[in-house]
Amino acid sequence: MPFSSLASPLDVELRPDKPALLCVDPPEDAPSWAAEYREALRAQVTEHGALVVRGLGLRDTDQVGAVFARLAGSLLTERETFAPRQALGPGLYSSTTWPANQPMCMHHELSYPLQVPGLMLFACLTAPEQGGATAVADAEQVLRALPTGLTERFEREGWILTRTYNDEIGASLTESFGTHDHAEIERYCRANAIDFTWQPDGTLRTEQRRGAVVRHPVTGRSCWFNQIAFLNEWTLAPEVREYLVDVYGEDGLPFNTLYGDGSPIGEDVVQLINSVYEAHTRRDPWHAGDLLLVDNISTAHSREAFTGERQVLVGMGEPLRPAGHGPAREASER
Repeated sequence: MPFSSLASPLDVELRPDKPALLCVDPPEDAPSWAAEYREALRAQVTEHGALVVRGLGLRDTDQVGAVFARLAGSLLTERETFAPRQALGPGLYSSTTWPANQPMCMHHELSYPLQVPGLMLFACLTAPEQGGATAVADAEQVLRALPTGLTERFEREGWILTRTYNDEIGASLTESFGTHDHAEIERYCRANAIDFTWQPDGTLRTEQRRGAVVRHPVTGRSCWFNQIAFLNEWTLAPEVREYLVDVYGEDGLPFNTLYGDGSPIGEDVVQLINSVYEAHTRRDPWHAGDLLLVDNISTAHSREAFTGERQVLVGMGEPLRPAGHGPAREASER
């Protein structure tokens, strides 16, 4: 069945360089409205990659949590987060803690665990004065636009994420794994194909290899799906990278990415990936009360720098392991 036939009751506006938009009259009960139109909304998200719903008048955390639950069912508890969030309810989180003057470049949320969220849900309670858009980019278009030799290498080898946990930069052990118990963390790593090493000072270093190109579970289309550029050292602001290298050393960075064979990824490659993302970016400034739904497999998202207060809530749903998410090595303790 074509996606549009399911979505036909909704009058969605397609706009150049912006995500699809659905304007609605404020319903008496937003969660009930979300439940009624869930299938039609999800069909639109599958068809267009992302959908802004404007007019719901979302006002508070409880209301947002109820709308998210109607749309996604059980929301995911985040694991392996790279930066802290504030938990606001079951599966409901604040935006990632990140300096307002530094953008978060394009990425697919949690593309490195074995099980990934298929759907991202965002709601804006307070819109920033300037900037701060959650922009999106079509992962199929990005894959086609990148050099064939580069994408074939990543498709063949996958990519490696390395992390070194500390108490100063990024998520702590407890924030990332939901526990500080070493035995529990080790069990999680073994079950999720993560190599781990406890350093002499007690810090944890992990390494995991994942696929960079996956097939969408509904459309079957190949998508560039990873955080190769986002979590790479060369995406950091130069002064931030220099500080981290000076403090932690090249091999002790809180996070970094490599080719699947363990080779370093050059600054030129990271810049190329980010420039291709930028060329395919669609953005729309947040309005207070907006809902944004993003297909996390077919569509990357970013957060632009901003001024003023910005309150955007986040939920994740529809867990899956897409085809091509490997290769993954058996995890081991070293």
